[in-house]
Amino acid sequence: MIDLHSHILPGIDDGARTLDIALEMAQQAVTCGISHMVCTPHIHRGYFDNSQSSIEAAFNSFKEHVKRELIPLSLSFAAEVRVNELIPIWYKNGELPFLGKYDGKNVLLLEMPHSHIPQGLDVLIKWLLRNNIQPLIAHPERNRELIAENQKFNWLQRQGCLFQATAGAFVGRFGDKVEEFAFRLLEERAFHVVASDTHDLVRRPNDMQAAYEVVASYDYTYAKKAFVETPSVIIALERKHAS
Repeated sequence: MIDLHSHILPGIDDGARTLDIALEMAQQAVTCGISHMVCTPHIHRGYFDNSQSSIEAAFNSFKEHVKRELIPLSLSFAAEVRVNELIPIWYKNGELPFLGKYDGKNVLLLEMPHSHIPQGLDVLIKWLLRNNIQPLIAHPERNRELIAENQKFNWLQRQGCLFQATAGAFVGRFGDKVEEFAFRLLEERAFHVVASDTHDLVRRPNDMQAAYEVVASYDYTYAKKAFVETPSVIIALERKHAS
């Protein structure tokens, strides 16, 4: 499996606190059947003020440690970028880390607040698409406004977004309401990829294997597409960053 969303880089956001934990997370990913993981720390203005250069430095250091420990996991890096008004400026300055490409567009892992759909999101999405950037919305099943008003997900679909569901949502890690909404999206084949969004070993571990079994029992072909095939397409041109 290919894991497109993880907070494994140590000490850079609210993910792995130490190198030792990050290395254990890498081993946990391998145990879960993951062959490639994209390291996607937050870029969240005022909270996690990471940049492409700071992420790359942390990534290069971590990659060397993974090699040294002989952990059979290839890695690349991008970021989970919180919606904000500076995204067009970051793009023009070459400071947006992309996951890879999909259908000829650069893929940006875009995070909404958990509480609501931010005002002006449709304007940002249109700008991104005009500039050959494909927004991949992270964990829509955990957005409280979407949970309360499911029809707004259909509005987001019409804007032209792709969607990344979280593995833990299918095994009850985020509670009944999130699980229920995740399964509704599964019934509608509405998400494009599933990723771990792993942050640690216990509270937010890598649930990819368990989630794959759940989704595959529902629709094996769709599971292969969401856990393996579409993520593989996205990262194919980004292997220059990989170990």
